[in-house]
Amino acid sequence: MQTNDHQIRDYDVVLDTEFGKPGTLERAMAIEEAYAFYSGQILHSARKAAGITQSELAQRINSTKSYISKLEKGHINPSAGLFFSIINALGMRVEIVKPV
Repeated sequence: MQTNDHQIRDYDVVLDTEFGKPGTLERAMAIEEAYAFYSGQILHSARKAAGITQSELAQRINSTKSYISKLEKGHINPSAGLFFSIINALGMRVEIVKPV
């Protein structure tokens, strides 16, 4: 996707071209990959802020360093239960709030 030529674009068209129209399998897969990447970045930053290694986090959740690495790189998405376990192991909490 080339967007550095300083041309004004309709980004819905760009997204449709690059990732497929909303509702298509291609678009759903792109969204899932984006969520995995974003979640991985959040977990990586949280782990670093907690001052623990991938190995230490893996041990705390009864997993492997390789699995933590894959999560942080956005290659896989954890289940909801495992996500909560990771958050807990990092000394954090998830707060679910109703939008105002």
